[in-house]
Amino acid sequence: MSLSVRPQRRVLVTKINRSQSFAGVNSSADRPFRNLSPFTPTVSRKTGSRVSRMFSMSHKSPPPKVPQPNRLDEVYEALKKGLTAYLEVHQLELEKLSTQIRESKRNSRLGFLYDLDKQVKSIERFLRRLEFHASKIDELYEAYCIQRRLRDGAHNMVKAYSTGSPGSREARESLAEASKGYKEYTENMCLLENELESQLGEFHIRMKGLAGFARLCAGDQYEIFMKYGRQRWKLRGRIEVNSKQVWDSEEMVFLPLVTEFLSIKVTELKSLANHVVVGNVSCETKDLFAALPQVVAVDINDLGTLKLSLEVTWNPFDKDDQPSAASSVNKAATVNKRFSTYNQSPPDTPSLREQAFYVSVHQAGLLRRQGQW
Repeated sequence: MSLSVRPQRRVLVTKINRSQSFAGVNSSADRPFRNLSPFTPTVSRKTGSRVSRMFSMSHKSPPPKVPQPNRLDEVYEALKKGLTAYLEVHQLELEKLSTQIRESKRNSRLGFLYDLDKQVKSIERFLRRLEFHASKIDELYEAYCIQRRLRDGAHNMVKAYSTGSPGSREARESLAEASKGYKEYTENMCLLENELESQLGEFHIRMKGLAGFARLCAGDQYEIFMKYGRQRWKLRGRIEVNSKQVWDSEEMVFLPLVTEFLSIKVTELKSLANHVVVGNVSCETKDLFAALPQVVAVDINDLGTLKLSLEVTWNPFDKDDQPSAASSVNKAATVNKRFSTYNQSPPDTPSLREQAFYVSVHQAGLLRRQGQW
């Protein structure tokens, strides 16, 4: 996957003298923006991962003071694309389960069919919820567009009254009324933008590790600091023998934002008072709205010899409000395991001889309990 980036204020880091891990290679001024592309690191991850949720703000952030309609258009298009992909994935799973039920009805036990039917109904409920969520987002965006058109009209009126002569009392009253309408429509746009932002769900980010193409050596220690609006995530790790990496934290949940970008800063910890900033980049997040988990890699330095690999899973509903059907589809390994289980042949119905044997065993048990045998 490749994510585009947007320009932002530069943060320059010049003349980075690397330790043994970079073998004396000097890096020029870091580019502050990187593209995220698919990458699978070869490092191992620490066992026993822990999901942390750390917000220095409330679930709903305060409304912005200035609306960003162009940015909202981009996020809305990416969000609709992600919701469509979510619906398609669940629809595909529903079709597979329905086909499995039709093929198994003639020669299956009741418990096997009951389990399949429960999962079909769970996915159907989740699909209806997804469709309602998408319609709600469409309504919010449509209301936002209406307020934007009204705001543009009020802006044109204010501009027309301002460029003309002061004129009469009626002209001044019309200018004041147009200015009042412009302010009101701006506030409405900010409120709708904040409401739409609260419907973006969650980003579950899992730390996969650093990859350096022979740039990482045993004993190197790194600190990674991620900033996403008011949300923060700081973690430290070290490189062990056999290219293994151990990190003190591996998972974080971020609430998606409309106007903010994900800032990543990687620092090498050489000694107690000697820390070297390897890279400081800012990444676009609107392309992370996807139905299945994505493994992305961030180029930390100019040459791309040091990459940060992350696994990002998008949940269209925030916190723990997602049904089990959605969580099972989000994890590709779980889905594949489930499909392989379903594709197995169902158990055969017992023959008449087996049924007679089961009946005789049952009767013998009854007689034994009654003391008659």
